[in-house]
Amino acid sequence: MNTALRKALAASRLTETDVAARLGVDPKTVRRWLSGQRPYPRHRWAVADLLQVDEEDLWPQGAPEPEEDPPLFEHAYRVFAHRWEVPREAWCALFAEAKQEIGILVYSGLFLADDAGMLELLAARARDGVSVRILLGDPDSPEVRQRGEDEEIGDALAARARNALALFRPLLGVEGVEVRTHSTILYNSVYLTERRLLVNQHIYGLPAAKSPVVEIDRTLSPDMAETYARSFTLAWEGAQPVAS
Repeated sequence: MNTALRKALAASRLTETDVAARLGVDPKTVRRWLSGQRPYPRHRWAVADLLQVDEEDLWPQGAPEPEEDPPLFEHAYRVFAHRWEVPREAWCALFAEAKQEIGILVYSGLFLADDAGMLELLAARARDGVSVRILLGDPDSPEVRQRGEDEEIGDALAARARNALALFRPLLGVEGVEVRTHSTILYNSVYLTERRLLVNQHIYGLPAAKSPVVEIDRTLSPDMAETYARSFTLAWEGAQPVAS
């Protein structure tokens, strides 16, 4: 049992569920840490920051490190055949680990916007000083309309973009969150932090949820990561701010 971790939780008046929500992991994972399992380094750093204690006070040096899964390929850490196969925990982990920035470039991103826990996670990261930038497709733009026709869903994509905009809008009341609408032709949806990216390919005639997702580690593949990050920057610079 990790007595130090249990005492730190009690001192912070946080429950296992609270920690799990803030870090984007399953509460069972937190319970395993409390039982004595040593987390991955990224999770140890996040817990120490959350509880405002030194990492070594919770997990003294000398214990063996848990083995990380090796990268699948040289430039891709993981590949998912479809976006719907990406577990919610992976999205939560991506955003929870951010220390500097979170960027979301989509047409609607409704699967995130319609998740109250995900919205709270984004708001919490912004309150912790992380810059959160969200780029949504302009529902009145010809690009969104054309994408809807390509997917053979007509005006449904524009409706999803409007719905997502309404659901993301309350985040504008949180300092550090910016939302803009764009009218670019998206070849990929991009979800990024200063550490990693999840890139959802766009395939003609298919919705993004059925298209592949590639996870890229910025340290392992800096050039590839920068290619996608630059597309986010270009779209952001040409987008229109959304008023709160």
